[in-house]
Amino acid sequence: MKTIGRWLSSNKATLAGCSDSEVGDVSLGLFTTKDIKIDALQDPIVTGVTCHISSIEANLDLSDPSDSSIACRQTGPITAEMLNAIDKSDSGEVIFKKSKSVFFKNMKLRRIYDADSKTLIYLSYSTKETSGSYKHSLSTVPLWETLAFKNPT
Repeated sequence: MKTIGRWLSSNKATLAGCSDSEVGDVSLGLFTTKDIKIDALQDPIVTGVTCHISSIEANLDLSDPSDSSIACRQTGPITAEMLNAIDKSDSGEVIFKKSKSVFFKNMKLRRIYDADSKTLIYLSYSTKETSGSYKHSLSTVPLWETLAFKNPT
């Protein structure tokens, strides 16, 4: 019995289905096992940006739906040093990845820098085609009036 108690206490987060970044959990109804989960993710390099991603999780299914929505906002300072540290290629870099299926489907969050408009682009997308389409969602964070815009290096 002590072993079960120890296992339960060490696996509370797993059992609850929560991640460290989860800030919301909305049930889709009494007769469904699907919930809308909302995660808050701080950009690991441009720490002045926080993205909120909502997606559906199906508790008893082998695969979660691919639909997601994203909103990213400036929530702190953004400096030229931060911008100098990011990947500035056309494809940017993956800053977050979450498994959505036991069949190799992932949701990824990618940061892309648009130098012409001085804007950070955040793209959330599914890596598996669903109904003839790869589901995706986009949000931008303009750098106007940030430290990075005023004091470029």
